[in-house]
Amino acid sequence: MGRPDPEEGQLPAPVKPPDGGWGWIVLLGCFVITGFSYAFPKAVSVYFKELMKDFHVGYSDTAWISSIMLAMLYGTGPVCSIMVNQFGCRPVMLIGGLLASAGMILASFTTNIIELYLTAGVLTGLGMALNFQPSLIMLGTYFDKRRPLANGLAAAGSPVFLSSLSPLGQVLLEKFGWRGGFLIMGGLLLNCCTCGAVMRPLDMGMKRKMGKAQDKYEAKEMLPIGGKSEEGISTTDGTKKGKKAKKKPKKGKKLLDFSIFSNRGFIIYTISKFILVLGLFVPPILLVNYAKDTGVPDTEAAFLLSIIGFIDIFARPACGMVAGLKWVRPHVAYLFSFSMLFNGLTDICSARASNYTGLVIFCVFFGISYGMVGALQFEVLMAIVGSQKFSSAIGLVLLIEAFAVLIGPPSAGRLVDALKNYEVIFYLAGSEVVLSSLFLGVASYCCLNRGKKEPPPENNPAAGGGSDTEEAESDVQEAEEHSSDNHQLAHSTDNAVVVANEEANHVAEEQRGEGGGCPAGDGEVLARDGCNADQMVERDSF
Repeated sequence: MGRPDPEEGQLPAPVKPPDGGWGWIVLLGCFVITGFSYAFPKAVSVYFKELMKDFHVGYSDTAWISSIMLAMLYGTGPVCSIMVNQFGCRPVMLIGGLLASAGMILASFTTNIIELYLTAGVLTGLGMALNFQPSLIMLGTYFDKRRPLANGLAAAGSPVFLSSLSPLGQVLLEKFGWRGGFLIMGGLLLNCCTCGAVMRPLDMGMKRKMGKAQDKYEAKEMLPIGGKSEEGISTTDGTKKGKKAKKKPKKGKKLLDFSIFSNRGFIIYTISKFILVLGLFVPPILLVNYAKDTGVPDTEAAFLLSIIGFIDIFARPACGMVAGLKWVRPHVAYLFSFSMLFNGLTDICSARASNYTGLVIFCVFFGISYGMVGALQFEVLMAIVGSQKFSSAIGLVLLIEAFAVLIGPPSAGRLVDALKNYEVIFYLAGSEVVLSSLFLGVASYCCLNRGKKEPPPENNPAAGGGSDTEEAESDVQEAEEHSSDNHQLAHSTDNAVVVANEEANHVAEEQRGEGGGCPAGDGEVLARDGCNADQMVERDSF
């Protein structure tokens, strides 16, 4: 209608996620980041034997490098959330890529195991954490309808990178030694900076201006030509001032939104995820040693993990496609519960596998179920809390998972040392996963479906935290109310003009019938010509 006034403030109008376009580049970056984050702590294990020889330490001492990386990846979740809400995703990812690369480069110059803990463990782990979480947040802002598929494709980065980084590390170890391998690995981690650079912030909307000039222009178009149009303009201005007076004061940006704990769905998800992590990672960690104890040769035992990884590559995107179906997506939490139940029953049923064929069958089904869990875990969380609060939610969830990671696998290892029986460990791990599945499914059905209906999460993306989005929503609501007022004013004005015309025609007919002959004109002319003042049309009131 009218041109905006540059002096007035701007109202951000939230834009729906594009579900494509530049989002595919963001998805590629998230694929790479996920691959590095999950596969790198496992891939560095190929250097452990050389580290044991150079530093004269045991296997448990070198294994702490991977453990510290994973602890930093999970335990620094709230720190990542605060940084993302304060500075945005792209700057945090750029800093994280530099830290991850610097950690491995500095690790190549270390002289003892403690220095390795601080460089390759703490510094690199922190850098990967600062990349992993923001990449998932950006993925949620660029995809909505295709988000399950996008999450599945991004999650496939973990098995793809694991199957490529481990052989690459072995080649680098043979040609350049562990120091040269660490140096080159540090250079590869600089690709995280490239992935961070492509995470272009998605604008919340095309900026709209509700300026004074636009209001006047619209009022002049809607109101009848005449002096009384100024009254409409002043009325519009008064309405605008009244709306501004009622506008809520701006809230400060929340660094970490703890209000998500009031969401029952989030509480259920967090508890079930904690129980899940206690047993989810135990079977793949103990699988190779379990196979060796049953008489399987070393090469064939190591190949079992390759089978899991190969199946996992295809299971994650396939599960993402299924989760994106119209009749499946509203019930994605139950699909996630089924995938956990599938994984737990696989562990329990394979506990008595005593030959290589039985272990291969276990790896096939475990790879499918493990891929389903990996593809759905963050999709379910996004569906529960929405993209606005996802940055805070994922940080808190990862922190809680960090405790489970530090409890589950180490406890399983101690039980193996004490009992010398892998069968009990598989039963225990499978039971924990099944318990988490049943808790998620039953609690979701009883507490959410039969209880008070939760309002659907907002789909408006906001990579910078929930407070900015709430402010934007209030501004948009104000704009809509203001627009509705203008429409009501225009509607009432049109009705008034119609009534005025009818009254004028009626008065003119009466005058012609009486022979009064009052001339047609406005109210002032009629009064001067001596006509009765009651005959004046009430147009002045409009």
